[in-house]
Amino acid sequence: MYRPRTIVRMNTSNEQVLDQLRLILDPEIAIDIVSLGLIYDVSVGLVQADDGPHEHIHILMTLTTPGCPLATVIEDMIHRQLDCLEGIDGWRDVTIEVTFDPPWTQDMMTEEAKAELGF
Repeated sequence: MYRPRTIVRMNTSNEQVLDQLRLILDPEIAIDIVSLGLIYDVSVGLVQADDGPHEHIHILMTLTTPGCPLATVIEDMIHRQLDCLEGIDGWRDVTIEVTFDPPWTQDMMTEEAKAELGF
């Protein structure tokens, strides 16, 4: 039996995701995680699930140190913040991949973040 394909359009852009991530402040130094250079990549795509196609957000990020005690706190903050995006379930539709390649350095921060921290 022929079934016409449903065309699903993405509503969420990478920039919208980055705008939401800019609202998340590192709990220790109160600068947003994008300006700190912790976000390496954001991609938004469509995935097929049992309940039909939906948007999925993949975030590639790092932490300032591999043993960061706030890793799970920051990940939870990301899931909660992206849950605010229309049509996105912050836990089902968001995958966070933490990498240390390349390792984070102060050079990854924006000039504004460096100035705020006195670098």
